[in-house]
Amino acid sequence: MNKLTIIGNLTRDPESHTTPQGINVCNFTVAVNSRRRTGTQQDGQTAQQPQDEATFFRVTAWRQLGENCQKYLGKGRKVCVVGPVTGRTYTANDGTTRMSLDVTAEDVEFLTPRGEVVASVPYENAPAAEPAPTMQNSGFTNVTSDELPF
Repeated sequence: MNKLTIIGNLTRDPESHTTPQGINVCNFTVAVNSRRRTGTQQDGQTAQQPQDEATFFRVTAWRQLGENCQKYLGKGRKVCVVGPVTGRTYTANDGTTRMSLDVTAEDVEFLTPRGEVVASVPYENAPAAEPAPTMQNSGFTNVTSDELPF
């Protein structure tokens, strides 16, 4: 099974286009930060220094998912992406061989709160979140601890 789950931030605004068959495709890049400890030698002692490192994933979202990503995502937004990953190599402009990690999004969750403005793209037309269930409309009955048999 090839399924990857990443959580990170968009490095730039999504780019969208339509295939000749009329299918919407949205592309964006997600930076996933990880903190690693590196050992350094100072005065005969090894010190562990935390160092941030980013891994970049190119994400492709198709059809309605792609339309929603184009509409609601922007540079700096935090997302969770789930889907299969493929690695490919290519030759950069400077002649070096590089590797790219490409994810075909099956699910994208928008993690930046709607009211929080990270970049210049607010969630102005995002659908309203449904209210949290209350005791009256959740289907549960309120029980006090005196009523419990244990």
